[in-house]
Amino acid sequence: MNVLYKTETDCEAMELLPIDRRSNLSREEFIENYLKPKKPVIFTDLVKDWPARDKWTFDWLRNTHGDIEVPLIDKHYHDPDKYFKIAKTMRFGDYLDLVEKNEPIDLRIFLFDIFKKVPELADDIIYPDIMDGFIKSYKFMFFGGKDSITNLHYDMDCSNVFLTQFQTRKKVILFGPDQSRQLYHHPYTVMSHFDPENPDYDKFPAAKDLVGVEGVIGHGETVFIPSLWWHHIRYVDGGYSLALRANDSIFTFVKGGYNLVRHQLVDRGMTKMLGAKWRDWKETKAAERALEPA
Repeated sequence: MNVLYKTETDCEAMELLPIDRRSNLSREEFIENYLKPKKPVIFTDLVKDWPARDKWTFDWLRNTHGDIEVPLIDKHYHDPDKYFKIAKTMRFGDYLDLVEKNEPIDLRIFLFDIFKKVPELADDIIYPDIMDGFIKSYKFMFFGGKDSITNLHYDMDCSNVFLTQFQTRKKVILFGPDQSRQLYHHPYTVMSHFDPENPDYDKFPAAKDLVGVEGVIGHGETVFIPSLWWHHIRYVDGGYSLALRANDSIFTFVKGGYNLVRHQLVDRGMTKMLGAKWRDWKETKAAERALEPA
């Protein structure tokens, strides 16, 4: 059944449809029905043969690798005065204790290449043959407490992403790149400040026309997020996931390089010089574009 979010006047607004859930999906069917048309899908069994699926428990990670230091971010990660800065570091085992309590905490491990610190963990994953082009040097883990949010964005490198959840649950809301305008895409970034779980149609009126997809992934399940698709992620329970990336087009490689230059030279530079004034300009420009005729 379609999920419709209502305004206070009870008129239909943003629509969220369920993401397909598939088991025993062949390479041929995935490429034809999901990769080529850039359509999300949840695999229930893509990683069923990974040693990590049963091995990477809270206790095992804490007991074997709990002494490493990990970088943590908080809700101020995108604030002009703390742009992309680490909030603190912590012993990994102590952080896992906080996450496993399944209580809200404002500390996340974001884009963490744990394999550089613990290379042997790579032996516990098997790159899928569901498509070609996996970037084996570019894999990251994400950790967060209950109800932690990864705000709406698309990935800067523009790769196709296979996000696998361990132990607990994570909710994913996705929008296609054709809806960037209604999402109030901030210029010179890959970010939006629209919250699809708590839509504010007074501030973001164009968002009422959005049509996205949503789903919850549990332990051992993988969501395919196609290149350039926007995603908003919430930790239903405190937990962790692993993202693998794959490119199937030279376009995504070029687009990713452009995004990196745009972010490093323009957005970071202007944020450093202008701070909140630059943020306000981006918000104003995003609002203007959202209301322009299609």
